[in-house]
Amino acid sequence: MTFQYSDDSTKRYHSWNYALRQQFGGKIFKVPIDGGFDCPNRDGTVAHGGCTFCSVSGSGDMIVAPSDPLPQQFHKEIDMMHQKWPHVEQYIVYFQNFTNTHAPIEIIRERFEQVVNLPGVVGLSIGTRPDCLPPEVVAYLAELNQRLYLWVELGLQTTYETTSDRINRAHDYPTYVDAVARLRKHNIQVCTHLINGLPGESLEMMRENVRRTILDSDIQGIKLHLLHLMRNTKMLRDYAEGSLQLMSQKDYVTVICDQLEMIPQDIIIHRLTGDAPRDSLIGPMWSLKKWEVLNAIDQELLHRDSYQGKFALRKDFNHVADSLTL
Repeated sequence: MTFQYSDDSTKRYHSWNYALRQQFGGKIFKVPIDGGFDCPNRDGTVAHGGCTFCSVSGSGDMIVAPSDPLPQQFHKEIDMMHQKWPHVEQYIVYFQNFTNTHAPIEIIRERFEQVVNLPGVVGLSIGTRPDCLPPEVVAYLAELNQRLYLWVELGLQTTYETTSDRINRAHDYPTYVDAVARLRKHNIQVCTHLINGLPGESLEMMRENVRRTILDSDIQGIKLHLLHLMRNTKMLRDYAEGSLQLMSQKDYVTVICDQLEMIPQDIIIHRLTGDAPRDSLIGPMWSLKKWEVLNAIDQELLHRDSYQGKFALRKDFNHVADSLTL
């Protein structure tokens, strides 16, 4: 079969790569940079210490030159990418690590505007938390959404309050639902991040995280991550105490395919696994073989004769959005 949102017979889900090629007519680089922001979960605004899975770089371990000025970071990243793909000329700048709307609006605007007019930049992707979207920030994002291709990537990680408390997430699930609704009032595209393999969560709970997210929030994209246990993170304590069991590749592939079957076909799958530096990764070590994992997901869907959205869930969000105010 050929999946509706794919031009590759081996892909049975709506991949980010396919979506970008349809939008821009060719390959696009997503260029990660460090915007110099902190996190309210680290600086005491809502908590101290950060999420227990988070490294000192705030998920920015793979950024090439995080201490350089933003335009220099951008050029160094694309120079490295061009070594493999020399003909790419369009870029989405990804404000990746920490919380990229956690600052006064004047600072946010000054930093974002440094990159929006760089040569070839066609869009922004902004990683942030649901509790860092006050009205003035949403208004600026709405302005950006009129100027270029924009995604807001919201770290949710889990829908379970018990897990959220355990990993020191420091915001609740209703805050996330409200944040999505307020962004969607301006037609801003939202991509939600969820982590599979968090302490205490069963495979059924991981499936339920996706089910709730799809039914409760009007999202256009989703990132499904494997939990990477990293050195120098507080989550090592869970591992040492035996309350965290690292996922096997077989279980991960199984639950990813279960989750894909629930996700409507028009929702873009931004990621099905993640990257972690080998020298700081405790496990699972099989995750370093990223393409083997992705190929295994393709093969499992083929084995099931299944695809994204086979058992899709969907809800009408109009009445939800109408009940919320900016």
